Amino acid sequence: MLLARLTEANGAPGQEGEVRELIRTEIQPHVQEIKTDALGNLIAIKNPDAPGPKVMLAAHMDEVALMIVGIESNGFLKVRPIGGVDPRVLVAKSVVVGSKKIAGVIGSKPIHLQRPPERERAFTMEELLIDIGAKNKEEAERLVSLGECAYFSTKYQEFGEGKVKAKALDDRVGCALAIRLLQDTYPFPLVAAFTVQEEVGLRGAGVATYQVKPDIALVLEGTTASDVPGTDDHKHATSLGQGPAITVMDRTSIPHPPLVQELFSLAEDEGIKVQVRRNTAGGTDAGQIQMSEAGVKVATIAVPCRYIHSPVSVLSKTDYEGAYQLIKGYLKRLQERGENA
Repeated sequence: MLLARLTEANGAPGQEGEVRELIRTEIQPHVQEIKTDALGNLIAIKNPDAPGPKVMLAAHMDEVALMIVGIESNGFLKVRPIGGVDPRVLVAKSVVVGSKKIAGVIGSKPIHLQRPPERERAFTMEELLIDIGAKNKEEAERLVSLGECAYFSTKYQEFGEGKVKAKALDDRVGCALAIRLLQDTYPFPLVAAFTVQEEVGLRGAGVATYQVKPDIALVLEGTTASDVPGTDDHKHATSLGQGPAITVMDRTSIPHPPLVQELFSLAEDEGIKVQVRRNTAGGTDAGQIQMSEAGVKVATIAVPCRYIHSPVSVLSKTDYEGAYQLIKGYLKRLQERGENA
């Protein structure tokens, strides 16, 4: 399954190569042009010479990860986060390290040896190490190098009633949507920008947009679902099973209001369940895309995901499918309107 292959691939910010090559293979038969820019963005163009509005679909390839920054004399690896990783969710998690995918586990002082004050607080990143089974520094150095990354080794799995659990759903779910949409036919130029380094400051999106120069951009994301015990209903950013989320404002952008309203109207007309992303924290590639050159009309459509930026996230397959139907419906309306879109 496409989403399984995407989530099980590894791609930290700046090290997205494995994900990029997987996507390239998937989209090659469906586009006329593919290029990779100096930063690593993968840009795929369908109907490059067609008239009409140029539409860009944007989804980022990178995921949060841990970078190896030191090797101790006993062979343990010191790490630092790339992107927003909460140290509290890391203890005893299985990982793979580097291009060789060396198996490891994130270790800490066992509870039996902790002093009472230590038991009352979470470990800091500096107190966590990766154990790859090496007996000393020399053996570890033969297996991994400084600057390589460690990734959660979570496997894709479907469970419950239409739920999926996997790592990196932020934003491999957006990549999966863009790949599927490229498989359809359109009379206007459609560009998919699979961007890099979103998790460390939206770095790839601005570079990609400057090259593409779209008239309209749809950012496809996986976003926070906070419908969990202990969170008041009115504080749920999004909820699983209530459809894709449309952003009206976040930390980095205020999406184009007429475009946002059109998406809500389309959802109502087509009977597609949607929800408003009810939290303005965080940001997406829309923040950079919107400000490129003379400005771009932008909207963000996201699939709610519980526990993002952790070893395993959860989404609803109905929300994922609803996002696909919403975007496909919007592109169909553009097609019906023709060059005046």
